[in-house]
Amino acid sequence: MEENIDNAETIIKKWDPKESSFEKFISLFQEDRKEAKEFIQCVKDLKRAMHFLVMEHSTSNKLVLAHNLMQTAMKRLEKEFYQILSTNKEHLDPESVSKSSQSSHLSQSISVDSQEDETGSENEIQAAVESISEVERLSVLAMSDLNLIADCMVGSGYAKECVKIYKIIRKSIVDEGLYRLGIESHSSVHTNGKNSDALEHQTKHWINSVKAAVKTFFYGERFLCDHVFSASNTIRETCFTDIAKEGGINLFRFPEVIAKSKKSPENIFLLMDLHETISELLPEIESIFSYESISAVKVQALSTLHKLKASIQTTLSDFESSIQKNSLRKPIPGGGIHPLTNSVLDYVCSLANYSGILSDIICDSAPAAQSPFPESYFDSPSANETPTSAVSARLAWIILVLLCKLDSKAKLYNDIALSYLFLANNLQFVIEKVRTSVLKCLLGDDWISKLERKVKLYATNYENVAWNKVFLCLPESLDPSVSPDIIKEHFRKFNTAFDESYQKQKSWVVPDGKLRDEIKVSIARKLVPAYRDFYNYYMIVLSGEKNLEVLVRYSPDNIGNYLSDLFHETMALGSLLSSSTLPNSCVWQCLS
Repeated sequence: MEENIDNAETIIKKWDPKESSFEKFISLFQEDRKEAKEFIQCVKDLKRAMHFLVMEHSTSNKLVLAHNLMQTAMKRLEKEFYQILSTNKEHLDPESVSKSSQSSHLSQSISVDSQEDETGSENEIQAAVESISEVERLSVLAMSDLNLIADCMVGSGYAKECVKIYKIIRKSIVDEGLYRLGIESHSSVHTNGKNSDALEHQTKHWINSVKAAVKTFFYGERFLCDHVFSASNTIRETCFTDIAKEGGINLFRFPEVIAKSKKSPENIFLLMDLHETISELLPEIESIFSYESISAVKVQALSTLHKLKASIQTTLSDFESSIQKNSLRKPIPGGGIHPLTNSVLDYVCSLANYSGILSDIICDSAPAAQSPFPESYFDSPSANETPTSAVSARLAWIILVLLCKLDSKAKLYNDIALSYLFLANNLQFVIEKVRTSVLKCLLGDDWISKLERKVKLYATNYENVAWNKVFLCLPESLDPSVSPDIIKEHFRKFNTAFDESYQKQKSWVVPDGKLRDEIKVSIARKLVPAYRDFYNYYMIVLSGEKNLEVLVRYSPDNIGNYLSDLFHETMALGSLLSSSTLPNSCVWQCLS
């Protein structure tokens, strides 16, 4: 044991820190790694010698010498520890450490380096680091040296000095890194008064920042701390907690502020982006911040996730209420597409793109206290089968709320026929929006088919109301015994009724080309053949009459052309759908 003390005295005094200042410090580990390992070994031998002397020769003068040598050695290692941490910031930054941690050589390198008493360890370390990049190599060596020093100081009873240096340096790096990522403290985050574009930009920036912070920054810091203080679970936990707790909590407070901000329908997409980001990162968050002393970060992340869910649910409910409360009482000219229909379907289509996120949120929420879906509209998707079905049912419910509101909007028209046309137009718009979006997969073909039947019913009701007076002007049967005066009266009534219907309806619109052609063809199939038979049968009787062109104003061909010209007027709100239309000759092609 006395030999151990003598050997330690030789090497420790050689590297006595009193001989150099921090400014002119020459690192033992950078100068000669082999001698650095000998220094570490002599300290361990010195420690064993001190324990022996305390037990066997407590009054020995060598014990005083050993104690002084240990203090000198610890001051040296303290400076070495500081030097490695401060001069290798670039190689010990979280990104470099994260990259190094993915290398299969890292664990091998540190493990081999920790076993300094094994033969050929330096050669094994060298072989391990040669196959990785220069940055990774320097990171591996720095972490290995820090681990050796930390183990030695902690084992020698100087953990406090070692940990103090580590916390000061690494805490500053964490704070600076979070600042560069743009992570602000909770008190400096303000959302009130910001427009939607500014809020969206701030949210997207946070999403990018939090991914980098969790996957690289905190992951690398946890990895570094675990390796440097691998010999002590308590020290690892204490160091990482003191370094990362404040920054981690601040990191996950921003989404909470957004969740508490003023609700608006557009913000729901920002909220869902934030929810998705935290949900995806949650396994890594739980792994990185697994220590009990830093569980506040996990609690903050989970609390923020809960508040985001609640805010999304509230925003959905508020949106439904806004549909029901829509107070626009001016009927849309020509029975075109209502702005509410357009805005709601755009919104629901956008929601459908977030169906994966919505499934988690809707399934975790309590069932909404809403009435069953009315069968008079359509059979809606079940909310009890799968998460996707729950989303489908919720989106179908929002559409149903819209359809109920459209019913009340239809009552604003003084003309019943126009109210039916308005409903047919808006339901057809809903169908086309669903069919050409993700909603088709969520709501299904059966849902669309049932709504299409509703459109056909509205279109039929429109035809019956709008053209019934014109049909009644034609006799039920062709009677050769009818007098010319009665025939003339039939023509006069038909002229008046058709002219009134046409003049009224020429300002009405059907934006969807397919529906427009179907309605015109349906009217033509009923009206044109009946009028042609009437016209051809009784024109013979009236062939000798004077001013016949005044009496018989419409020929069968004219009727078809007039019908073909209907519903084409351009309306500001009536041309939201673009679809191919049949030419005017379609009426005759369909009748032939």
